[in-house]
Amino acid sequence: MAQRKDIHKVLIIGSGPIVIGQACEFDYSGTQACKALRSLGYEIVLVNSNPATIMTDPEMADVTYVEPLNVQRVEEIIEKERPDALLPNLGGQSGLNLCSELYKAGIIDKYNIEVIGVQVDAIERGEDRVEFKKTMDSLGIEMARSRVAYSVEEALSIADELGYPVVLRPAYTMGGAGGGLVYNKEELQTVCARGLQASLVHQVLVEESVMGWEELELEVVRDKDNNMITVCFIENVDPMGVHTGDSFCTAPMLTISEEVQKRLQEQAYRIVEHIGVIGGTNVQFAHDPKSDRIIVIEINPRTSRSSALASKATGFPIALVSAKLAAGLSLSDIPCGKYGTLDKYKPEGDYIVVKFARWAFEKFKGVEDRLGTQMRAVGEVMSIGKTYKEAFQKAIRSLEKGRFGLGYVKNFHELSKEELLKLLVTPSSERHFVMYEALRKGATVDEVYELTHVKKYFIEQMKELVEEEEEILKHKGTLPPDELLIKAKKDGFADEYLAQILEIPEKDIRNKRQALDVTEKWDRVHVCGTQDSAYYYSTYNGEDNDHVNPDTKKIMILGGGPNRIGQGIEFDYCCVHAAQSLKKLGFETIIVNCNPETVSTDYDTSDKLYFEPLTLEDVLSI
Repeated sequence: MAQRKDIHKVLIIGSGPIVIGQACEFDYSGTQACKALRSLGYEIVLVNSNPATIMTDPEMADVTYVEPLNVQRVEEIIEKERPDALLPNLGGQSGLNLCSELYKAGIIDKYNIEVIGVQVDAIERGEDRVEFKKTMDSLGIEMARSRVAYSVEEALSIADELGYPVVLRPAYTMGGAGGGLVYNKEELQTVCARGLQASLVHQVLVEESVMGWEELELEVVRDKDNNMITVCFIENVDPMGVHTGDSFCTAPMLTISEEVQKRLQEQAYRIVEHIGVIGGTNVQFAHDPKSDRIIVIEINPRTSRSSALASKATGFPIALVSAKLAAGLSLSDIPCGKYGTLDKYKPEGDYIVVKFARWAFEKFKGVEDRLGTQMRAVGEVMSIGKTYKEAFQKAIRSLEKGRFGLGYVKNFHELSKEELLKLLVTPSSERHFVMYEALRKGATVDEVYELTHVKKYFIEQMKELVEEEEEILKHKGTLPPDELLIKAKKDGFADEYLAQILEIPEKDIRNKRQALDVTEKWDRVHVCGTQDSAYYYSTYNGEDNDHVNPDTKKIMILGGGPNRIGQGIEFDYCCVHAAQSLKKLGFETIIVNCNPETVSTDYDTSDKLYFEPLTLEDVLSI
């Protein structure tokens, strides 16, 4: 392995406090970076201000500083520790921003530190809106029409030229913080003032609106020899206008043609090569299916929330691999049982992954439940199934909001079709539950599409679920016919939901399907970069592919589920320590969780990982 011999000590910058738009995914990536670099023999110095993370556990790095992430304090640490290199792009936006500040203050040069993984000028080309636009222009890659503003007055003038609505995108922020979609001068003045204040360089991009276009993401990994692979193609089900952190999405892409995917990949590779990131980069595109126009929205020259999702969706540990590549290895140096070496990797799999966000609007008095270009989600869940319907409905019951299906949420089923269609005009956290009841009340696929711009394929899939549910409802008070029950289970309907709508005990559903031999079977997701490691997911649409050792004493650990206000990363921390402690006592550990951003859902935290909803049905089956 051709790792760097001139580097001995590496400083890793953590993610700081948890904020909306930046949560435990950076604890996950930072922890993987520590693991990767220590396995290669490097001494690790970690600085982070968050005490609730696995990353700040004393055994994770050789030296850990729980300190404020600012230039003065980090310079003091650098002066004392004298690291050879700085790895900033696995700690989220905090790491990138602090690296830029250290460089501008002359500290990187003063202490002769090499920045690895991403060059400082690459941070500027990826994060600074002016530099990013210059870069795209030089590559001949189209962006939305836009200009940069450094004052509210400039922004007003630009918006008049472009025409309302416009999108405001502050530079160097996370989760769309400080920005948003504005429809008039009054809104622009308020949002732009906020955005200029949030931006590290007091810079806001004023951009034409591409609301309603398809939003598509690629996770690309590049090594020092310019070998590149696409780890994951992610399709956002919600259209442009809803932040990707709030949009629910699928992997692989389900409605995007191979030709469009190839064009996206070609453009992404040109961008990543020019920016010069070594490791993972997230590239976001908008595609207009009517004109077939593709524009690049932004790139993240670092691991991101999408990187954590893509890692768990594919079994490719992006942060772990990125850290090894930053240390000088090539993709061809990293062995993988399934592909030989990672340079041979191709996205594949006979399963579908769905990510669904979790919000907490009820926690904030007076805040409107409205989704836009500024991220509002506080957590997310990921589910795996053999079909879209199965994965989608597993995601809904993973949310831990007392919902086991899409119907009968709040009072939506009591509203008329007209009232429901009116609710769909404004994107909200309840949009897909409203869509379900609108279809039940007779709304057409075209009517729902015109209001939401959610692609017709996904609306049609939802309509089929509605029709299936209406057929089931004809048997209220009793068990449905065998064929109907079997089909319902294959399409992801939960025992609990069937029991609720039929008004019968859940155990009656469970006993009946078990008598019909309709039980969850188990399949595996191979972990890239390992010989034969895997984690498991359930399906009612396949054969069993899960070996269970009957001779070991086992303890199951139930994870924390999705992050939410009042329950976050600290429960990931607890689960990881539980697994480590029980392993030392000789038990086989089994973790069950549905959150893709956590260290507890890393393949090597427990002896066995089940990526499943934390419900009676799913846990009983395990």
